[in-house]
Amino acid sequence: MNDLASFSSLLTPEGRALLDAVRDTDPADELAVATRLRREHPVELVSAALGQARLRQRAVAKFGAADAGRMFFTLNGVEQSTRASVAAYRAGRMKALGIGSVADLCCGIGGDAIALARAGVRVLAVDRDPVTAAVARANVEALGLGGLVEVREADVVGVDTGGYDAVFVDPARRGGRGRIFDPEAYSPPLSWAVEAARKAPRAALKIAPGIPHEAIPEDAEAEWISDGGDVKEAVLWFGTEPGAVRATLLPGPRSLLSRRLPDPEVRPVGRYLYEPDGAVIRAHLVAEVADQLDGGLIDATIAYVTADELRPTPHATAYEITDQLPFNVKKLKALLREREVGTLTVKKRGSAVEPEELRKKVRPQGPNSATVFLTRVAGAPTMLVGRPA
Repeated sequence: MNDLASFSSLLTPEGRALLDAVRDTDPADELAVATRLRREHPVELVSAALGQARLRQRAVAKFGAADAGRMFFTLNGVEQSTRASVAAYRAGRMKALGIGSVADLCCGIGGDAIALARAGVRVLAVDRDPVTAAVARANVEALGLGGLVEVREADVVGVDTGGYDAVFVDPARRGGRGRIFDPEAYSPPLSWAVEAARKAPRAALKIAPGIPHEAIPEDAEAEWISDGGDVKEAVLWFGTEPGAVRATLLPGPRSLLSRRLPDPEVRPVGRYLYEPDGAVIRAHLVAEVADQLDGGLIDATIAYVTADELRPTPHATAYEITDQLPFNVKKLKALLREREVGTLTVKKRGSAVEPEELRKKVRPQGPNSATVFLTRVAGAPTMLVGRPA
């Protein structure tokens, strides 16, 4: 939805009534619903309401049903906005740092501003796109946070942030051709965001989790955040712990801080295999996990940790390994048939074989379950078979 007039029509009494009417519309029924509603309402308004209903349904995964059902969205807003749990964590960290006011630059549809306001932080939320700013304003009002959040339509480059305790910048990382990987191609560029951060007492810059470590400024703390095992984002913090590197796992939070450990040694596969959380891997903290577990790597280039003892850790998932095979589909198929494995989970790291391709070839059947890892052990293509510990 790129038309400000279309969005504004949804805020009228007629528009809000239509939104309520189409709230639970099944996509398969949209044509019939649209045909019926167009007899009594403008075509453009019906289309806008149905489009908003679709976006709200998609947004439930990020914002939860209660908020998503009251909020407004754009397509880019649903795709690029911060997951509510991650935004709440970051807002809580800012509050714990003593931050009472934040200039939220490139605020999008307002997800982070909402989380900050709910943490009791006063927010100036800025976005230069008229529709996006209007959506953010509507969301703040819909959730009853207008007293803490001012939404301003403006180019962030010209905004004076001098009166705020901190700056938060979430540059656009998508363009006309999809996801942008070059930080200088962000909008605004990462270099501008870093300079804006350095002018503030404290700052947080949201960046893509795939950012090269060498692109991280020396005076920034770098934090990678996962939620439910999925890596969601990286954040550069200024005014906290310069040079620190951490991985934070949600729910929790459970944070792991770098101790600058050397790479773990490579050792034979032991009884247990540990799969570090994606945030741990992105933050280059596999050595810290291996040290916790008194473990080593199965290969110098593979982020699987092996150990002989089972030790609880929130930073990795443990598997008990029952079999180690050189890569051979026929041998694996025979082993799985012997074990009567019908439910097969296939994981890979360092292998070109696609899990679904392997699953079709071995055709698992039976009442039991197993996990197979397609990987390398000391450089050799290997299959490790096991189960969650």
